Amino acid sequence: MVALTTRPLAPLASPPAGAPVRRLPALRHLGPNWYASVMGTAIVATAGAGLPWQPPGTRTALTVVWALSALLLVALLAARALHWAHHRDQARAHLLDASMAPFYGCLAMALLAVGGATLVVGSDWIGMRAAVAVDLVLFTAGTVTGVLAAVAVPYLMVARHRPPLADASPVWLLPVVAPMVSAALGPLLVPHLPAGQLRQTLLYGCYGLFGLSLLGALLMLPLVLGRLLTGPPALALTPTLFLVLGPLGQSTTAVHQLAEAAPGVVPGPYAGGFATLAVLYGVPVMGFAALWLGLAGALVVRALRRGMGFSLTWWGFTFPVGTCVTGLAGLGSRTGLRLFELAATGLYALLVAAWLVACTGTVRRLVTGRLPAPPA
Repeated sequence: MVALTTRPLAPLASPPAGAPVRRLPALRHLGPNWYASVMGTAIVATAGAGLPWQPPGTRTALTVVWALSALLLVALLAARALHWAHHRDQARAHLLDASMAPFYGCLAMALLAVGGATLVVGSDWIGMRAAVAVDLVLFTAGTVTGVLAAVAVPYLMVARHRPPLADASPVWLLPVVAPMVSAALGPLLVPHLPAGQLRQTLLYGCYGLFGLSLLGALLMLPLVLGRLLTGPPALALTPTLFLVLGPLGQSTTAVHQLAEAAPGVVPGPYAGGFATLAVLYGVPVMGFAALWLGLAGALVVRALRRGMGFSLTWWGFTFPVGTCVTGLAGLGSRTGLRLFELAATGLYALLVAAWLVACTGTVRRLVTGRLPAPPA
């Protein structure tokens, strides 16, 4: 599997006679993995807004982070469009690379994450009506992209990539997790739709996306764990172990948000069942998330002691942890247990620290020209 390490770009040599002249060479190695920075930034705003304790000034700070994530999304969408226009061969190579193609799920999740953050905190600046319109567009685009990625990337892995099971990685989860993000953020739009069929369709549709993603992740997780038991991953890939937290935290968030949106939309017995499921499902899954967080954290410490340097994989410390924050916060509000609220607050502190480190490392390497860089 290709490691997404950072190294200085080689000097640009003069192209041989007759070779096509490539424009915008700095964008040649800008892959879909860069959308992870958008996801990791947007989740800081969304997760912070759901915490039980809000010190003065928190809301303003979260709105600033949302604005940054929106700017990052626009910039990356433009840069990736230029990448496809001027480096089509490299873009096709990304699709045919089993280690890079799964990151197309990040495009969908970036669209969804910014859309959700717009509705949760961005409405403070642009107004609720505009926020709903923006989220509706981004949710639709992200959901369609996510479902396509959940089908197309596994198809490519079966028909074209055919990676050996020894290369199984948490990165393989990215395409199938994208629909779970739709399932978690779609219920936020339910109250803003006309009552009746539209609300019910969106709610039940989100439940369908929940099942699509959950079963897909359950099929992938044994491969990831089986590979891990044969030995630790390469140092640069160790942060990807945190990606396993994504389907765990996001699915817990999804069942909570679906239960929140259900009253008045579906018959009373169904709404009660949704609320019961949110607790019966969320608590055990968060228990496993705590186990995985401890295991992945220990392996990260091991990798750091062995010289693991910064790479774009460090963004894997952000979004998955943020989904666990929203999942725990949902359980805290539903059960009233302070334990869940304290755990959510503690994990949020870890999320902010990880975001600051990933953001600082990325900006420093962009300024020095070491990013975007070819994978090593």
